[in-house]
Amino acid sequence: MNIEQARFNMIEQQIRPWDVLDAGVLDLLASVRREDFVPAAYRALAFVDTEVPLPTTTGPIQCMLAPRVEARLLQELAVHKHERVLEIGAGSGFMAALLAHKAQHVTALEIDPDLARFARANLQRAGVMNACVIEADGATGWRGEAPYDVIVVSGSVHDVPADILAQLKAGGRLVAIIGAEPVMRAVLINRSGDHGLARQVLFDTVAQRLRGFDEPTRFHF
Repeated sequence: MNIEQARFNMIEQQIRPWDVLDAGVLDLLASVRREDFVPAAYRALAFVDTEVPLPTTTGPIQCMLAPRVEARLLQELAVHKHERVLEIGAGSGFMAALLAHKAQHVTALEIDPDLARFARANLQRAGVMNACVIEADGATGWRGEAPYDVIVVSGSVHDVPADILAQLKAGGRLVAIIGAEPVMRAVLINRSGDHGLARQVLFDTVAQRLRGFDEPTRFHF
């Protein structure tokens, strides 16, 4: 596989057509080596328009988000160099690496011990110094460093828990994929003050559920 051609094709054929036109985001996707964050067995899928499995011995298989979804979320967040970011669901560490190039610091939470080690090693090998991976259940966020300018929920949830929303600064932004199959939507939440939250639907998509988050009660008749 011609790695650079595959990367170019990913950007031009998947990401640009999905209205990702921010030059800074596109340059970042061209320079951060996605293939180095993909498990060796799935390296051929590094630039394919699909979620990439992340095998683990300590829980169910998790997945990296599809490249176009990662890119679109990154563009919509418009992260700045002075901002502190919380990511929930580190996975392979790739989204944390992208965020770290734009932010002051990224704290990434990962509930799965194998994946926490994998993400940590990937970030270290890539020379990303301003991101850390903490093995923790992200369903209640990470209060020790709150509030955050930006929160990224890197997977799907039924809804964003109030504990996490409370850790968002005034003027901060949060993105998450909310809903249940077959209807999920990427949503941008802006905090305008201590209690003001505005939601904007960005696009329809489907993503794997994050572990540890509550599901709605199902009624049986």
